[in-house]
Parts: sequence; structure tokens; C-alpha cells
Amino acid sequence: MPSDQSTWLVSVPQDGDSEGLIEEITPKLSSQTRKNISPLNIPSFKTGTLDSLINLSEDLPKQEAYFTGTVAKIVDTLRSLLNNDPSKLSQHVLVDEQTIDDYLFKNWRWNESRYNIQKSLRDIVDTLSKETASIDNTMKAKLNNYNLVKGSLTQMQRKQMGNLSVRSLADVVTAEDFIAESEYMETVLVAVPRNLVKEWNATYEKLAQMVVPRSSKPIQSDDEFTLFSVVIFKRVHDEFLQKCRDHKFMVRDFTYSETEIQKQREELDTANTTEKELWTELLRLSRTNFSEAFQLLVHLKVVRLFVESVLRYGLPANYTGLIVKPEPKSTKKTFSALQTQFAYLRPRSNPNQDQKKQSGNEEYVGEYSALMDQEFFDFVLFEVPWIV
Repeated sequence: MPSDQSTWLVSVPQDGDSEGLIEEITPKLSSQTRKNISPLNIPSFKTGTLDSLINLSEDLPKQEAYFTGTVAKIVDTLRSLLNNDPSKLSQHVLVDEQTIDDYLFKNWRWNESRYNIQKSLRDIVDTLSKETASIDNTMKAKLNNYNLVKGSLTQMQRKQMGNLSVRSLADVVTAEDFIAESEYMETVLVAVPRNLVKEWNATYEKLAQMVVPRSSKPIQSDDEFTLFSVVIFKRVHDEFLQKCRDHKFMVRDFTYSETEIQKQREELDTANTTEKELWTELLRLSRTNFSEAFQLLVHLKVVRLFVESVLRYGLPANYTGLIVKPEPKSTKKTFSALQTQFAYLRPRSNPNQDQKKQSGNEEYVGEYSALMDQEFFDFVLFEVPWIV
């Protein structure tokens, strides 16, 4: 049974039994599904040879999986860009500026201006595949570029966050917190846990022999640490650092440089601006490429519908198509209505049906059984998954 999370594309031979199909089958469906059934115009493609159809039938499921994956990845990109906001996502997963349902159900037509039905089916499929591959490659390149910039920005922003033992000190300290340049002395910054501040004040002068008395000054505090500056002689730098570690005082490796601080601020501003520009560009590209990729997927589905119809029903290659979006709660009823409606096709779809019943073998044993990965029905059916 087909999924209740997809729209169904159905094909049957175009003959007297299929005339007025929509009018006949609609009353048999649930009230909700009745609103979501529409004719599907299946073009009269050039059938080509039986071998070419069989080869296509073998190749199309792989292509279909790739097309579906490409559309799904674009949706995932949009979802990520929009912080998984369903209302915003719905504004961007549009096909030619209309909803997916409107695109499918409001008189869907094959785009003959782009995909000439006078060409061979193989040529048409190759064209669809090339366009999808181009979209996929473009999206990968743009997404990778955006992720690199986003990662760099995140790393910079992370340095501005956190407690005083890890965050950047560029916006915490000023030139006044440091002694003037000296050949013998230097200012050291130490992040002291809040519960050890009293111990710091009582012991910092004794951590090494050449610590300047009363030189410790608090600069800033957060919930976990207080940042102190202290002046020591350079010759005891390593000893002072080791004694601080022993007392769980965290010496920050920081050299004050106005030029370096300004450079960091400019780099952060540039990364922030670049990320916003690339975000906008990627959002616009994803929106456009979703529309293109979804149309390509539906066109490929229709080609597959035609190929399997020819293999199932033979010539002439004239088929009536339906687009059905079942209501999830009434999927079984909808499918049963289709089965009943097209029961007359059973002998044409599978001449071995009686033999199967007699043998108890419910697996399709027709001539093309090896080609059909989908579940076998009396009518041809393929699904457009609700990727969104």
C-alpha cells in the first residue's frame, strides 16, 4: 500500500473505461480527499525500443532517489537557515511562487519548452539529470562556503562569551590596567575563582619573591571568576605561573595591544557582515533551487509513470493520469476506491493473476517483475513524498 505521507501519481490506459474518470471516482473518496484529486496530463512521449524502455525502467529508480535526495537536502538547508521555524519554511518551499499542492493540482503541465517530448526518453532523462546535478553541486559549494564563514564567526563569537577564565579579554581590559612598558616588570592577568578571592588577596604577594606589593587590582567579575591584574618582575614569570596553577588561580595569556584589539574587532565585524550576506544569498538560492529541483523531480516521476505504463499496458501509448493526495486518516479508503475502480485492468496488468492465486504465490511473476521495485498494483502508481 502506498504511503499516507505522499501524493500519488496514477496512470491507466486511455480507453472507454477511463472516460469521465474524475467525475466517477470522486464521490467514492473521503470528503477531504475529494478536494485533492486532479487530472494528470501524461505526454505522448516517443516510446523507442523495448530494450531502451527496460534499461530506463532499471535506471529510473536510482535517478528518482537522487532527485528526491537533492530536494530533501535543499529543504534541510532552508530549515537550518530559518531556525526550524515551520511558518517561515512554508514561505520558501514554493514552486513558481505557489504552494506545492497548487503546483500539482492546478492543471499541471509538462514543460515542453524546456523538455521537448519529441526527443527520446533517454535524452529527456539525461537533461533532467544534468540540471539536477548542477543544482546539487551549486548548493553544495554555496553551503560549504557559508558553513566555513559561519564556523569562523561562531568561533570568534565564542571567544566573546564564557567566563573570565576563557573569554577574550580585548573588551574587558584597557591600557590603564597595565604598567607602562618596562624592561624589568610586567602586568599579569589572573582569573581567580570567586570562592578563592580572599585567598588570592592574602597570598598573591608571596607566590614569588619579586611580586610588587599591593599591585593586585580587580578589573571585572562574573558569576564564576574575578579578573585581577598584578605586577611582577619578568624574571619570576614562570615561577609565578606555576604557583598560580598550584593554587588554582588561572593566569591569562594576554598581551595588551591596541592595534591587535582593533584588528580583532574589525575581523569580527567583517565576519558578521559576510555571514549575513552569505545567509541572504544562500536563502535566496535555496528558495529558487527548491522550485527548480521539485519541478525536475515531478517531471522525472511522470517519465517513470509513462515508461512503466508502456511496459505494463503496451501500445498505443495513450494514458489517463490522476494526481491524488490522500487524507492520512482515510488513506486505506482512498486506495480501496482506486483498486475497485481499476479492477478491470487486472487481466491486462498481470495475466498470471489466476495462476498466482492457484499456486498461492502472491509475488508478481510477470515479464517485468525484476524491473519493478515498487509494490505491484493493477494500475501504475508512483509517489511524490511530502519532503517538507
